[in-house]
Amino acid sequence: MADLEKELIIQRPDPSADLRKSRSRKAPELPILERRNWLIHLHYIRKDYGTCKAIIKEQLQETQGMCEYAVYVQALLFRLEGKIQESLELFQSCAILNPQNVDNLKQVARSLFLLGKHKAAVEVYSEAAKLNEKDWEISHNLGVCFMHLKNFEKAKDHMNCALRSSKHDLSFMVLGKLHLLEGNTESAIETYKAAVEFSPENAELLTTLGLLYLQLGRYKKAFEHLGNALTYNPNNYKAILAAGSMMQTHSDFDVALSKYRIAAHTIPESPPLWNNIGMCFFGKKKYVAAISCLKRANYLSPFDWKILYNLGLVHLTMQQYASAFHFLSAAINLQPRMGELYMLLAVTLTNLEDPDNAKRSYEQAVAFDQSNPLVNLNYSILLYNQGNKKGALHQYQEMEKKVNKLKASSSTLEFDPELVDMAQKIGAALQVGENLVWTKPAKDSKSRHRAAPSGKLGTNQQPLGSNQALGQAMSSAAGYSKTIQLSAGGCPTRVQKPPSLPLEPESSADSGIEDLSRKCEPR
Repeated sequence: MADLEKELIIQRPDPSADLRKSRSRKAPELPILERRNWLIHLHYIRKDYGTCKAIIKEQLQETQGMCEYAVYVQALLFRLEGKIQESLELFQSCAILNPQNVDNLKQVARSLFLLGKHKAAVEVYSEAAKLNEKDWEISHNLGVCFMHLKNFEKAKDHMNCALRSSKHDLSFMVLGKLHLLEGNTESAIETYKAAVEFSPENAELLTTLGLLYLQLGRYKKAFEHLGNALTYNPNNYKAILAAGSMMQTHSDFDVALSKYRIAAHTIPESPPLWNNIGMCFFGKKKYVAAISCLKRANYLSPFDWKILYNLGLVHLTMQQYASAFHFLSAAINLQPRMGELYMLLAVTLTNLEDPDNAKRSYEQAVAFDQSNPLVNLNYSILLYNQGNKKGALHQYQEMEKKVNKLKASSSTLEFDPELVDMAQKIGAALQVGENLVWTKPAKDSKSRHRAAPSGKLGTNQQPLGSNQALGQAMSSAAGYSKTIQLSAGGCPTRVQKPPSLPLEPESSADSGIEDLSRKCEPR
């Protein structure tokens, strides 16, 4: 019995010995290829790129360049430094080390895209899609590549595929841009509406949708979306400029200037902003301030023909005909197929006592312009003053045809009273007054078709005045956006009807105007 107990005691395990053994065990060491990956990642996300490069160098020396993660991060750092070709070579090394990793292929394709090699990028993205068919990023990037290759159908297919996989604001925006590139504004609006439903607080989407509605003349919806964009981002300069442009069109210059003052803090060197500020001062008849602002806009964007147009317009208003000729000639060199520019140039030449060149300029204006009756009216006045009644009658009849077309296309169209006055006078002088196609509207009516030839007309063929047509002040607004078809480098076209305005004028509007006029000092 005692021997049995002794045997049992001997066979009983010692718990303290097991504890000592467990304490003496070491954690298994990481493979040498991956030993410093965590440290590389830590310094990379902290943007401590100098230390990160040093650790990568040590890791690659130890592994003889076989550490995939170190090579990957090194390639990312090269890309950040703008060394796209070097980063491409390193990403290709990663793809060789691990050909089944879809991220490596995506980075190779991304580098090719940045180098402008879109066809090669499409091939690599297609290979990556075979490894992961449900990756929205691959479908999105394929769509972007096809967009740059002008293959819009395939681009739209891939964008729709990306949106089916996972909805993202960026994919909606690119798809809307594709519709705009095809000229399909309605489809673009539907796309942006779906985007706004998915992301109702995205100020950029709201602004883009508002600008599209503005282009189509749907002013109520335009202001609704622009107002929502400003609600979520009060400093969104695109929305501010678009709203200010609409106020400016409605001759609400003080409120427009108060909005432009806000935008000036964000984009103080924006040519469309200073152009619009200048035209606000023009509307307030502060011509010196208008010229100062427009010249600043011209300094910032010397090849914007609309700014040159406006400078010519203001100088023409101030009867500075030599300066008007200078800026209008420059605008025509940049926009050689716009009839209104030739018309204003002809008015300038008439005042510079060069009737022969004025007549040639009117001929160019008539050839290029198919819708503005003001061109034919002014040409008719010039010919009448030169004694060419037959030519004047022909231009008058052409003007009537254009007016009939405009009235047929818009039942609410109203003409400027001064244009109507001059048309009635020249009609009476040409003895065709009974055939006038309009009736004289009220004095407060507004229209895009403006004329300012002045003077008295007698029946004995007296001169019809100075033949000064001031035209329409063409203001550009809302910044330079290449995802929409906008005027003046991405700015919405001038609207003609007053919208309902959700943005209230600020109480300090007058002081804001004075501040802006001081900012208009030429540099």
